[in-house]
Amino acid sequence: MSEPNTNSVITYDDFIKVKLRVATVLEAQAIEKSKKLVRLQVDLGDEKRQIIAGIKEHYPVDQLVGRQIIIVANLAPREVIKGEVSQGMLLAASDSTGKLTLITPHEPIAPGAEVR
Repeated sequence: MSEPNTNSVITYDDFIKVKLRVATVLEAQAIEKSKKLVRLQVDLGDEKRQIIAGIKEHYPVDQLVGRQIIIVANLAPREVIKGEVSQGMLLAASDSTGKLTLITPHEPIAPGAEVR
């Protein structure tokens, strides 16, 4: 067994700061100024947020509405491109070919549910 790369190791205390929650996509729009970015309006149960994600080349926007995704809910808002602020980050996996897959709950669950 090889030793972990100490540059990428975090402590348990660091990890528990990350708040992962289930969000339901309410709206999805391609951002015209970008080849990759999509603007998502999501429902977190107790609030609605905008998330900007680089998934345009992997998911048609009309197939995103109604999907449940997992997001990092406690990231500080960030201006991604001029005038477009993201209020979280969705989770996705990618392989060596560049294929991207959204991380989603196995079964439907209430928006805002915590991922543990």
